[in-house]
Parts: sequence; C-alpha cells; structure tokens
Amino acid sequence: MAVWFAGSREGAADVQVRGSRYDAQEAEWGEEIVLATRESTESATQKHIRKLGNPVIALAPDNRLWLFYVSVSIGGWAGSAINAMYSDDLGENWSAPKQLITTPFLNISTLVRNAPVFHRDGTIGLPVYHEFLGKFAEYLYISPAGDVVDKTRISRGKHSLQPTIVPMDEYNAVAMLRYAGDIHHKVLASRTEDAGQTWSEPYPINPANPNSSLAAVATPDHGLLVALNDLEDGRFRLRLMGTDSGLDLWKPVIDLDESPDPYGNPFSPEVYREIIGDKFLRSSGPRRESLVDEFLANLDQRVCKDHGCDFEYEYPYFIKSGDGLYHLVYSWNNTFIKHISFNDAWLEEQL
Repeated sequence: MAVWFAGSREGAADVQVRGSRYDAQEAEWGEEIVLATRESTESATQKHIRKLGNPVIALAPDNRLWLFYVSVSIGGWAGSAINAMYSDDLGENWSAPKQLITTPFLNISTLVRNAPVFHRDGTIGLPVYHEFLGKFAEYLYISPAGDVVDKTRISRGKHSLQPTIVPMDEYNAVAMLRYAGDIHHKVLASRTEDAGQTWSEPYPINPANPNSSLAAVATPDHGLLVALNDLEDGRFRLRLMGTDSGLDLWKPVIDLDESPDPYGNPFSPEVYREIIGDKFLRSSGPRRESLVDEFLANLDQRVCKDHGCDFEYEYPYFIKSGDGLYHLVYSWNNTFIKHISFNDAWLEEQL
C-alpha cells in the first residue's frame, strides 16, 4: 500500500491523505482511497486543523499497519504535529487519528517523512524532524499503543532534516539526512550503536545532496541501497546507489529517471510536452496509452515557469517487503507517483 497527500496545491485546506493498494499478482495499483482529511483529523483530535502534509505508512511485524501523517493548526510547516492511525486488517478499516505528543511547547514543529523502524520489544522508532527555529532530526520511541514514550536527538542546528534510518542489526543503525545548508551540499550521516538511544555527530559523506530527501534500505550483504538526487543543484535525476556499511565505497546502480539534458536545463513548453508524453508512456505502459492526452492537458504548472519547464524526480520512499522484493516510490515530475520493484537477482546483475 502507498500513501500520499493530494489537493489543489501543497498546504491548501482541501489536501487529503490518500492511498492505494498494490495487487502483486496483477502488477496493478487500485483506485485512490481517502484515508484522512482535515475534517476527520479535526474531529478526532478536537483541535483546529489548518492543513495536512507528509504521510508515512509501514507494516509492523504483528501485521498492524501504521499510518503517520502531518497536520498543522497554526502557521506553516514549522507549526506541525504528527498524527497516528492503525489498521489491523491490512488497511480495510482504520482507527481514529490520534495526535502524538512530541514536544512540551504547544506540541508543534514535528514532521515525518521516512519509514519507521520496528524494535524487537514492540516499540516503534519513528525518524522525525523539526523546522521551528532551526532544522534538526530526532528519533521517537512509540509504544505499541501509539504513545510517545521517549525521544533522542539525531542532529542539532539549522541544516539537517528528513532522516532515513537503516538498521544493520539489533543495536546498530545508520541515519542519512537531507542537508539544507550552503557549505558542502553533501548527504549527512549519523550512527547509533545502542538502538537509537544516542547518535553520533552528523558528518558529510560522498554523495551530493541538493537539499532534497533521500531513502535507503539494507541489503543481504550488509550494505545499503540509497535512492537520492546525487546532484549539488536541482532534482532532475534520481539515482539508485549502493554502498558498504561504512558508507565509504559508493557505486551507482542505475539512474532511475533523469532529464534528457545532462545539466538539467529547462525546455520550452512545446518540446517539454513531447518529451514528457513519451516518458509517461514508457513509465506507465501501454495500458495507460488512452490517458496520455488527459495527462498532457493537466500538467502541473509547477514544472513550467517563465524560464521553461523542468524535470523533477524527488521524495523517494523505499522498503524491502517480506517476500524479498524492494519497492521504491517517488514523485514523478510533480504529476504522478512512480513505483518500481526489483529483487536481489536483478540487483546483483546491476552491480
């Protein structure tokens, strides 16, 4: 199952948290369903809700499906809180939203972006970040009942956010963070050796980062697979890279999507429509051929500005399912969500 937020524009009052089920046998996604709205969140939490934002979904070892999503009562994203819902029948029915208490100061400025970690004692480790008076990352410990029982700081300051956590064993894990500063434009990394109780000072590692989110999972050989925009500026290429557990040796696996221009330069609307129409068909397959005209007629205006039209591949979300398949979803040119799946045999061929 995949989730996202959708509406007339980011931050609008009509934004909803929506989802869709994937039928692995048919290799098809089902119809969109609405999971949470501003009104349903307001009713359940008894708080004024101005807008909704980032959702994250994950399946716990006990087959409880968890959904975490952002809501804002006042101001912008710096005034956000996290809400939790769960389903014990794989998404058919859901609990009412419950707002997590994450900060003592008005319970604001906590956002979620990447997958949680499920600890052996039943607690959920949720990587979160803050944007109020700075940008920094934390690790929440959430009870099986959905209550915050502890939290630790991953980073400090104003330049790190949206951590993705990759457990290497019961106690050791790697965190990689989006860098929002203007010094080195590199991915940041931090480590824990005590199941998230303490984290090392974040440090820059080899891949470039243009202030964009990334996602990572572990591989059977104790390495990592990372989906990211390995660029200093722009998001016109999304690359899959492999690295060792020390994050020292990096190897490109495949460029998942990229602009036809190697430097990411914009295209005129006429040329852009021709290129993106072809990309749509190649990404969606012949079953979507009848939709290409509708797709081109509803191109999001965010991809075209006065300077021209840009290609953008961003906000990856990465998991490895119980059957051994890797599943990656990401935003495709601000127009739809693309899903890619592969197995270890395919990965070995690429490496």
